[in-house]
Amino acid sequence: MRPRRLSPPVRRTTRRWRTPPAITHGAEPFEGLTVLDEVKGPLGFLLWQAARDVNLWAAATPEERAGLFVPGADASLHALIRAAGVEVQLESPLMTIVRMAGAPDEARPESVELACQHIAYWADQHGYLATAICFGQAAALSVPMDAGAAYAVGRMARRRAEYARAETWFRRSIALARQTGDWQSYALAFSGLGNLYMQRGNFPAARRFHVRALRAARRHSLRAILGSAQHDLFVLAAGTNRPDEAERHARGAFESYGPEHPRLPALANDLAYVWMERGHFAPALTVFEALLPHMSRQEDRLVCLANIVRAAAGAGERRLFEQTWDEVWDGLSRDDGTENAAQVLLELAHGAAQLGESERAERAADRAVKTARDRGEGKTLLTAESVLDSVRRGRAARARAAEAPRPAAPEDTEVFATDLVRTLNASLVAR
Repeated sequence: MRPRRLSPPVRRTTRRWRTPPAITHGAEPFEGLTVLDEVKGPLGFLLWQAARDVNLWAAATPEERAGLFVPGADASLHALIRAAGVEVQLESPLMTIVRMAGAPDEARPESVELACQHIAYWADQHGYLATAICFGQAAALSVPMDAGAAYAVGRMARRRAEYARAETWFRRSIALARQTGDWQSYALAFSGLGNLYMQRGNFPAARRFHVRALRAARRHSLRAILGSAQHDLFVLAAGTNRPDEAERHARGAFESYGPEHPRLPALANDLAYVWMERGHFAPALTVFEALLPHMSRQEDRLVCLANIVRAAAGAGERRLFEQTWDEVWDGLSRDDGTENAAQVLLELAHGAAQLGESERAERAADRAVKTARDRGEGKTLLTAESVLDSVRRGRAARARAAEAPRPAAPEDTEVFATDLVRTLNASLVAR
Protein backbone atom coordinates (compact mmCIF):
# COMPACT_ATOMS: atom_id res chain seq x y z
CA MET A 1 0.00 0.00 0.00
CA ARG A 2 1.49 3.28 -1.06
CA PRO A 3 1.76 5.92 1.62
CA ARG A 4 -0.74 8.80 1.33
CA ARG A 5 0.90 12.00 0.27
CA LEU A 6 -0.08 15.00 2.32
CA SER A 7 -0.93 18.23 0.55
CA PRO A 8 1.39 21.10 1.37
CA PRO A 9 -0.10 23.52 3.92
CA VAL A 10 -1.98 26.43 2.45
CA ARG A 11 -0.31 29.69 3.27
CA ARG A 12 -2.80 32.16 4.65
CA THR A 13 -2.10 35.80 4.21
CA THR A 14 -3.54 38.51 6.34
CA ARG A 15 -6.16 40.46 4.42
CA ARG A 16 -5.32 44.11 4.10
CA TRP A 17 -8.44 46.16 4.48
CA ARG A 18 -8.75 49.47 2.73
CA THR A 19 -11.07 51.98 4.35
CA PRO A 20 -12.46 54.30 1.67
CA PRO A 21 -12.21 58.04 2.33
CA ALA A 22 -15.37 60.03 2.83
CA ILE A 23 -16.47 63.43 1.55
CA THR A 24 -16.31 65.91 4.43
CA HIS A 25 -17.59 69.11 2.83
CA GLY A 26 -19.90 70.30 0.11
CA ALA A 27 -19.75 73.25 -2.26
CA GLU A 28 -19.12 75.84 0.45
CA PRO A 29 -16.01 77.99 -0.20
CA PHE A 30 -14.46 77.16 3.20
CA GLU A 31 -14.96 74.48 5.81
CA GLY A 32 -17.77 75.11 8.27
CA LEU A 33 -19.49 77.92 6.37
CA THR A 34 -22.79 76.01 6.55
CA VAL A 35 -22.64 76.28 10.36
CA LEU A 36 -22.29 80.06 10.17
CA ASP A 37 -25.15 80.20 7.65
CA GLU A 38 -27.47 78.12 9.83
CA VAL A 39 -26.71 79.35 13.35
CA LYS A 40 -26.53 83.11 13.52
CA GLY A 41 -24.70 85.32 15.99
CA PRO A 42 -22.17 84.41 18.70
CA LEU A 43 -23.47 80.84 19.03
CA GLY A 44 -22.82 80.14 15.35
CA PHE A 45 -19.27 81.46 15.60
CA LEU A 46 -18.68 79.39 18.75
CA LEU A 47 -19.88 76.18 17.08
CA TRP A 48 -17.84 76.91 13.96
CA GLN A 49 -14.69 77.41 16.05
CA ALA A 50 -15.35 74.30 18.16
CA ALA A 51 -15.83 72.13 15.07
CA ARG A 52 -12.62 73.46 13.50
CA ASP A 53 -10.67 72.73 16.68
CA VAL A 54 -11.95 69.14 16.84
CA ASN A 55 -11.23 68.52 13.15
CA LEU A 56 -7.68 69.85 13.56
CA TRP A 57 -7.16 67.65 16.63
CA ALA A 58 -8.62 64.57 14.93
CA ALA A 59 -6.38 65.01 11.86
CA ALA A 60 -3.22 65.05 13.99
CA THR A 61 -1.48 61.89 15.15
CA PRO A 62 -1.24 61.34 18.95
CA GLU A 63 2.42 62.32 18.78
CA GLU A 64 1.57 65.61 17.03
CA ARG A 65 -1.13 66.73 19.48
CA ALA A 66 1.08 68.16 22.21
CA GLY A 67 1.32 71.90 21.53
CA LEU A 68 -1.19 71.67 18.69
CA PHE A 69 -3.07 74.79 19.84
CA VAL A 70 -1.63 78.15 20.80
CA PRO A 71 -1.44 78.90 24.53
CA GLY A 72 -4.76 80.26 25.77
CA ALA A 73 -6.87 78.58 23.07
CA ASP A 74 -8.99 76.92 25.73
CA ALA A 75 -9.55 80.23 27.54
CA SER A 76 -10.62 81.90 24.28
CA LEU A 77 -13.10 79.12 23.54
CA HIS A 78 -14.43 79.32 27.10
CA ALA A 79 -14.95 83.07 26.68
CA LEU A 80 -16.97 82.41 23.52
CA ILE A 81 -19.19 80.01 25.50
CA ARG A 82 -19.88 82.69 28.10
CA ALA A 83 -20.55 85.32 25.43
CA ALA A 84 -22.96 83.08 23.53
CA GLY A 85 -24.99 82.18 26.60
CA VAL A 86 -25.35 78.56 25.50
CA GLU A 87 -28.11 76.22 26.58
CA VAL A 88 -27.44 73.80 29.44
CA GLN A 89 -27.64 70.91 26.96
CA LEU A 90 -24.66 72.34 25.04
CA GLU A 91 -22.51 73.53 27.92
CA SER A 92 -21.11 70.17 29.02
CA PRO A 93 -20.06 68.87 25.57
CA LEU A 94 -18.55 72.24 24.68
CA MET A 95 -16.53 72.22 27.89
CA THR A 96 -15.12 68.85 26.81
CA ILE A 97 -13.84 70.54 23.67
CA VAL A 98 -12.42 73.39 25.78
CA ARG A 99 -10.44 70.86 27.81
CA MET A 100 -9.28 69.23 24.58
CA ALA A 101 -7.94 72.58 23.36
CA GLY A 102 -6.15 73.13 26.69
CA ALA A 103 -4.49 69.72 26.82
CA PRO A 104 -4.76 68.15 23.36
CA ASP A 105 -2.30 65.36 24.13
CA GLU A 106 -4.37 64.23 27.13
CA ALA A 107 -7.84 64.33 25.53
CA ARG A 108 -9.53 60.94 25.19
CA PRO A 109 -10.90 60.33 21.67
CA GLU A 110 -14.05 58.66 23.05
CA SER A 111 -14.84 61.73 25.18
CA VAL A 112 -14.36 64.09 22.22
CA GLU A 113 -16.50 61.84 20.04
CA LEU A 114 -19.30 61.74 22.60
CA ALA A 115 -19.23 65.53 23.00
CA CYS A 116 -19.54 66.04 19.24
CA GLN A 117 -22.39 63.52 19.07
CA HIS A 118 -24.27 65.43 21.77
CA ILE A 119 -23.83 68.69 19.82
CA ALA A 120 -24.92 66.99 16.59
CA TYR A 121 -28.06 65.70 18.32
CA TRP A 122 -28.82 69.17 19.69
CA ALA A 123 -28.37 70.72 16.23
CA ASP A 124 -30.59 68.12 14.59
CA GLN A 125 -33.34 68.67 17.17
CA HIS A 126 -33.21 72.43 16.46
CA GLY A 127 -33.40 71.98 12.68
CA TYR A 128 -29.71 72.79 12.03
CA LEU A 129 -29.01 69.76 9.86
CA ALA A 130 -25.82 71.07 8.24
CA THR A 131 -24.43 71.82 11.70
CA ALA A 132 -25.44 68.34 12.84
CA ILE A 133 -23.54 66.84 9.89
CA CYS A 134 -20.49 68.96 10.73
CA PHE A 135 -20.33 67.69 14.31
CA GLY A 136 -21.30 64.17 13.30
CA GLN A 137 -18.26 64.14 11.02
CA ALA A 138 -16.10 65.54 13.80
CA ALA A 139 -17.27 62.69 16.03
CA ALA A 140 -16.56 60.08 13.36
CA LEU A 141 -13.08 61.48 12.69
CA SER A 142 -12.25 61.59 16.41
CA VAL A 143 -12.61 57.80 16.62
CA PRO A 144 -11.89 56.83 13.01
CA MET A 145 -12.67 53.11 13.46
CA ASP A 146 -16.21 53.72 14.77
CA ALA A 147 -18.49 52.32 12.05
CA GLY A 148 -21.63 53.49 13.84
CA ALA A 149 -20.47 57.11 13.84
CA ALA A 150 -19.74 56.91 10.10
CA TYR A 151 -23.20 55.46 9.47
CA ALA A 152 -24.80 58.32 11.41
CA VAL A 153 -23.08 60.89 9.15
CA GLY A 154 -24.28 59.09 6.04
CA ARG A 155 -27.83 59.08 7.30
CA MET A 156 -27.82 62.81 8.08
CA ALA A 157 -26.22 63.66 4.73
CA ARG A 158 -28.88 61.65 2.90
CA ARG A 159 -31.60 63.56 4.75
CA ARG A 160 -30.05 66.81 3.53
CA ALA A 161 -30.02 65.47 -0.06
CA GLU A 162 -26.19 65.41 -0.11
CA TYR A 163 -26.22 62.04 -1.82
CA ALA A 164 -22.57 61.82 -2.87
CA ARG A 165 -21.39 62.62 0.64
CA ALA A 166 -23.90 60.18 2.15
CA GLU A 167 -22.75 57.33 -0.08
CA THR A 168 -19.10 57.77 0.85
CA TRP A 169 -19.93 57.65 4.57
CA PHE A 170 -22.14 54.58 4.21
CA ARG A 171 -19.39 52.76 2.29
CA ARG A 172 -16.84 53.80 4.88
CA SER A 173 -19.13 52.44 7.60
CA ILE A 174 -19.37 49.08 5.82
CA ALA A 175 -15.59 48.78 5.53
CA LEU A 176 -15.02 49.76 9.16
CA ALA A 177 -17.76 47.44 10.42
CA ARG A 178 -16.29 44.51 8.54
CA GLN A 179 -12.89 45.16 10.12
CA THR A 180 -14.20 45.58 13.67
CA GLY A 181 -17.02 43.01 13.63
CA ASP A 182 -19.70 45.64 14.18
CA TRP A 183 -22.39 43.70 12.33
CA GLN A 184 -25.20 46.00 13.38
CA SER A 185 -23.56 49.00 11.69
CA TYR A 186 -22.64 46.74 8.76
CA ALA A 187 -26.28 45.82 8.12
CA LEU A 188 -27.52 49.36 8.78
CA ALA A 189 -25.06 50.88 6.31
CA PHE A 190 -26.25 48.54 3.55
CA SER A 191 -29.79 49.57 4.43
CA GLY A 192 -28.73 53.23 4.26
CA LEU A 193 -27.29 52.72 0.77
CA GLY A 194 -30.47 50.95 -0.30
CA ASN A 195 -32.62 53.84 0.87
CA LEU A 196 -30.28 56.34 -0.78
CA TYR A 197 -30.52 54.59 -4.17
CA MET A 198 -34.26 54.19 -3.75
CA GLN A 199 -34.60 57.92 -3.06
CA ARG A 200 -32.65 58.63 -6.25
CA GLY A 201 -34.78 56.24 -8.31
CA ASN A 202 -32.18 53.50 -8.93
CA PHE A 203 -34.36 50.55 -7.88
CA PRO A 204 -32.13 47.62 -8.98
CA ALA A 205 -29.22 48.97 -6.92
CA ALA A 206 -31.56 49.71 -4.01
CA ARG A 207 -32.83 46.13 -4.01
CA ARG A 208 -29.30 44.69 -4.04
CA PHE A 209 -28.29 46.70 -0.99
CA HIS A 210 -31.50 45.94 0.92
CA VAL A 211 -31.08 42.21 0.23
CA ARG A 212 -27.53 42.43 1.60
CA ALA A 213 -28.86 44.15 4.72
CA LEU A 214 -31.46 41.38 5.12
CA ARG A 215 -28.84 38.63 4.75
CA ALA A 216 -26.51 40.29 7.25
CA ALA A 217 -29.37 40.65 9.76
CA ARG A 218 -30.30 36.98 9.39
CA ARG A 219 -26.69 35.78 9.58
CA HIS A 220 -25.99 37.69 12.78
CA SER A 221 -29.45 37.34 14.41
CA LEU A 222 -30.21 41.07 14.35
CA ARG A 223 -33.98 40.86 14.82
CA ALA A 224 -34.69 44.59 14.80
CA ILE A 225 -32.69 45.15 11.61
CA LEU A 226 -34.31 42.05 10.09
CA GLY A 227 -37.68 43.75 10.46
CA SER A 228 -36.45 47.03 8.98
CA ALA A 229 -34.81 45.23 6.03
CA GLN A 230 -38.06 43.41 5.29
CA HIS A 231 -39.84 46.74 5.66
CA ASP A 232 -37.53 48.38 3.11
CA LEU A 233 -37.93 45.49 0.68
CA PHE A 234 -41.71 45.74 1.07
CA VAL A 235 -41.62 49.43 0.12
CA LEU A 236 -39.34 48.69 -2.84
CA ALA A 237 -41.46 45.78 -4.09
CA ALA A 238 -44.63 47.83 -3.79
CA GLY A 239 -43.02 50.71 -5.67
CA THR A 240 -41.91 48.46 -8.52
CA ASN A 241 -45.28 46.74 -8.92
CA ARG A 242 -44.51 43.38 -7.32
CA PRO A 243 -47.60 43.00 -5.10
CA ASP A 244 -47.05 39.40 -3.96
CA GLU A 245 -43.48 40.09 -2.89
CA ALA A 246 -44.59 43.31 -1.20
CA GLU A 247 -47.27 41.49 0.79
CA ARG A 248 -44.79 38.81 1.89
CA HIS A 249 -42.23 41.34 3.12
CA ALA A 250 -44.91 43.47 4.85
CA ARG A 251 -46.16 40.51 6.87
CA GLY A 252 -42.60 39.48 7.65
CA ALA A 253 -41.78 42.97 8.93
CA PHE A 254 -44.97 43.06 11.02
CA GLU A 255 -44.03 39.76 12.69
CA SER A 256 -40.38 40.76 13.20
CA TYR A 257 -41.26 44.12 14.71
CA GLY A 258 -43.92 43.03 17.18
CA PRO A 259 -46.49 45.39 18.76
CA GLU A 260 -44.05 47.58 20.74
CA HIS A 261 -41.45 48.22 18.05
CA PRO A 262 -40.83 51.94 17.38
CA ARG A 263 -40.82 51.31 13.62
CA LEU A 264 -44.29 49.79 13.60
CA PRO A 265 -45.98 53.17 12.89
CA ALA A 266 -43.70 53.63 9.88
CA LEU A 267 -44.63 50.19 8.56
CA ALA A 268 -48.33 50.94 9.07
CA ASN A 269 -47.88 54.23 7.21
CA ASP A 270 -46.13 52.62 4.26
CA LEU A 271 -48.66 49.80 4.04
CA ALA A 272 -51.58 52.22 4.15
CA TYR A 273 -49.88 54.24 1.42
CA VAL A 274 -49.66 51.16 -0.81
CA TRP A 275 -53.36 50.52 -0.24
CA MET A 276 -54.10 54.12 -1.13
CA GLU A 277 -52.09 53.80 -4.34
CA ARG A 278 -54.16 50.73 -5.25
CA GLY A 279 -57.39 52.65 -4.72
CA HIS A 280 -58.29 51.12 -1.34
CA PHE A 281 -58.86 54.50 0.27
CA ALA A 282 -61.16 53.60 3.17
CA PRO A 283 -58.81 51.18 5.00
CA ALA A 284 -55.86 53.47 4.25
CA LEU A 285 -57.70 56.41 5.79
CA THR A 286 -58.45 54.53 9.02
CA VAL A 287 -54.76 53.65 9.41
CA PHE A 288 -53.54 57.20 8.66
CA GLU A 289 -55.94 58.64 11.23
CA ALA A 290 -54.74 56.11 13.83
CA LEU A 291 -51.15 57.07 13.00
CA LEU A 292 -51.52 60.82 13.53
CA PRO A 293 -51.20 60.73 17.36
CA HIS A 294 -47.90 58.86 16.95
CA MET A 295 -46.31 61.71 14.98
CA SER A 296 -44.28 63.92 17.31
CA ARG A 297 -42.07 65.64 14.71
CA GLN A 298 -43.72 68.38 12.66
CA GLU A 299 -42.29 66.98 9.41
CA ASP A 300 -43.75 63.53 10.10
CA ARG A 301 -47.07 65.06 11.05
CA LEU A 302 -47.24 66.98 7.76
CA VAL A 303 -46.60 63.78 5.79
CA CYS A 304 -49.36 61.96 7.66
CA LEU A 305 -51.80 64.83 7.22
CA ALA A 306 -51.03 64.97 3.48
CA ASN A 307 -51.82 61.28 3.24
CA ILE A 308 -55.11 61.89 5.07
CA VAL A 309 -55.92 64.60 2.51
CA ARG A 310 -55.45 62.19 -0.37
CA ALA A 311 -57.17 59.21 1.30
CA ALA A 312 -60.11 61.37 2.39
CA ALA A 313 -60.52 62.64 -1.16
CA GLY A 314 -60.44 59.11 -2.54
CA ALA A 315 -62.95 57.92 0.06
CA GLY A 316 -65.29 60.82 -0.73
CA GLU A 317 -64.80 62.50 2.68
CA ARG A 318 -64.88 66.08 1.38
CA ARG A 319 -65.20 67.80 4.76
CA LEU A 320 -62.14 66.00 6.14
CA PHE A 321 -60.30 66.78 2.88
CA GLU A 322 -61.00 70.53 3.23
CA GLN A 323 -60.03 70.74 6.90
CA THR A 324 -56.81 68.82 6.49
CA TRP A 325 -55.76 70.55 3.25
CA ASP A 326 -55.74 73.94 5.00
CA GLU A 327 -53.65 72.61 7.88
CA VAL A 328 -51.03 71.08 5.57
CA TRP A 329 -50.81 74.06 3.22
CA ASP A 330 -50.38 76.46 6.14
CA GLY A 331 -47.69 74.21 7.63
CA LEU A 332 -45.74 74.18 4.38
CA SER A 333 -46.02 77.94 4.06
CA ARG A 334 -44.35 78.32 7.45
CA ASP A 335 -41.51 75.91 6.58
CA ASP A 336 -41.06 75.12 2.87
CA GLY A 337 -37.63 73.58 3.55
CA THR A 338 -39.04 70.52 5.26
CA GLU A 339 -37.35 67.29 4.24
CA ASN A 340 -40.43 65.72 2.59
CA ALA A 341 -41.96 68.91 1.20
CA ALA A 342 -42.06 67.69 -2.41
CA GLN A 343 -43.81 64.44 -1.50
CA VAL A 344 -46.30 66.27 0.75
CA LEU A 345 -47.20 68.62 -2.10
CA LEU A 346 -47.56 65.67 -4.44
CA GLU A 347 -50.10 64.02 -2.13
CA LEU A 348 -52.07 67.27 -2.00
CA ALA A 349 -52.11 67.37 -5.79
CA HIS A 350 -53.34 63.78 -5.99
CA GLY A 351 -56.08 64.47 -3.47
CA ALA A 352 -57.30 67.61 -5.19
CA ALA A 353 -57.35 65.82 -8.55
CA GLN A 354 -59.41 63.00 -7.02
CA LEU A 355 -62.15 65.49 -6.18
CA GLY A 356 -61.87 67.40 -9.47
CA GLU A 357 -60.27 70.44 -7.77
CA SER A 358 -58.15 71.36 -10.81
CA GLU A 359 -56.78 74.71 -9.66
CA ARG A 360 -55.65 73.32 -6.31
CA ALA A 361 -54.16 70.26 -7.98
CA GLU A 362 -52.16 72.36 -10.46
CA ARG A 363 -50.91 74.72 -7.76
CA ALA A 364 -49.69 71.85 -5.55
CA ALA A 365 -48.16 69.86 -8.43
CA ASP A 366 -46.30 72.89 -9.80
CA ARG A 367 -44.83 73.61 -6.38
CA ALA A 368 -43.91 69.92 -5.97
CA VAL A 369 -41.98 70.01 -9.28
CA LYS A 370 -39.95 73.05 -8.20
CA THR A 371 -39.20 71.63 -4.75
CA ALA A 372 -38.16 68.20 -6.05
CA ARG A 373 -35.91 69.80 -8.68
CA ASP A 374 -34.20 71.99 -6.07
CA ARG A 375 -33.53 68.97 -3.83
CA GLY A 376 -32.43 66.64 -6.63
CA GLU A 377 -35.13 64.06 -5.87
CA GLY A 378 -35.34 62.28 -9.20
CA LYS A 379 -38.20 59.87 -8.49
CA THR A 380 -40.46 62.52 -6.95
CA LEU A 381 -39.62 64.99 -9.73
CA LEU A 382 -40.67 62.56 -12.47
CA THR A 383 -43.93 61.78 -10.68
CA ALA A 384 -44.67 65.43 -9.97
CA GLU A 385 -44.04 66.41 -13.60
CA SER A 386 -46.37 63.62 -14.74
CA VAL A 387 -49.11 64.72 -12.34
CA LEU A 388 -48.73 68.36 -13.35
CA ASP A 389 -48.96 67.47 -17.03
CA SER A 390 -52.01 65.32 -16.37
CA VAL A 391 -53.72 68.07 -14.40
CA ARG A 392 -53.15 70.61 -17.16
CA ARG A 393 -54.37 68.30 -19.94
CA GLY A 394 -57.32 66.45 -18.46
CA ARG A 395 -59.57 68.58 -16.29
CA ALA A 396 -62.85 67.19 -17.65
CA ALA A 397 -61.63 63.60 -17.41
CA ARG A 398 -60.62 64.15 -13.78
CA ALA A 399 -64.02 65.57 -12.94
CA ARG A 400 -65.68 62.40 -14.33
CA ALA A 401 -63.16 60.22 -12.46
CA ALA A 402 -64.00 61.99 -9.19
CA GLU A 403 -67.62 60.83 -9.55
CA ALA A 404 -66.74 57.23 -10.48
CA PRO A 405 -67.46 54.45 -7.94
CA ARG A 406 -64.49 53.46 -5.78
CA PRO A 407 -63.42 49.79 -5.68
CA ALA A 408 -63.93 47.90 -2.44
CA ALA A 409 -60.79 46.68 -0.69
CA PRO A 410 -60.15 42.92 -0.45
CA GLU A 411 -61.18 41.29 2.81
CA ASP A 412 -57.54 40.53 3.71
CA THR A 413 -56.73 44.21 3.42
CA GLU A 414 -59.65 45.18 5.66
CA VAL A 415 -58.55 42.62 8.28
CA PHE A 416 -54.92 43.77 8.16
CA ALA A 417 -56.01 47.41 8.50
CA THR A 418 -58.13 46.53 11.54
CA ASP A 419 -55.19 44.71 13.14
CA LEU A 420 -52.88 47.66 12.51
CA VAL A 421 -55.34 50.20 13.94
CA ARG A 422 -55.93 48.04 17.02
CA THR A 423 -52.19 47.64 17.60
CA LEU A 424 -51.48 51.36 17.09
CA ASN A 425 -54.24 52.40 19.49
CA ALA A 426 -53.11 49.85 22.09
CA SER A 427 -49.53 51.11 21.97
CA LEU A 428 -50.77 54.66 22.72
CA VAL A 429 -52.65 53.44 25.79
CA ALA A 430 -49.58 51.52 26.99
CA ARG A 431 -47.35 54.62 27.00
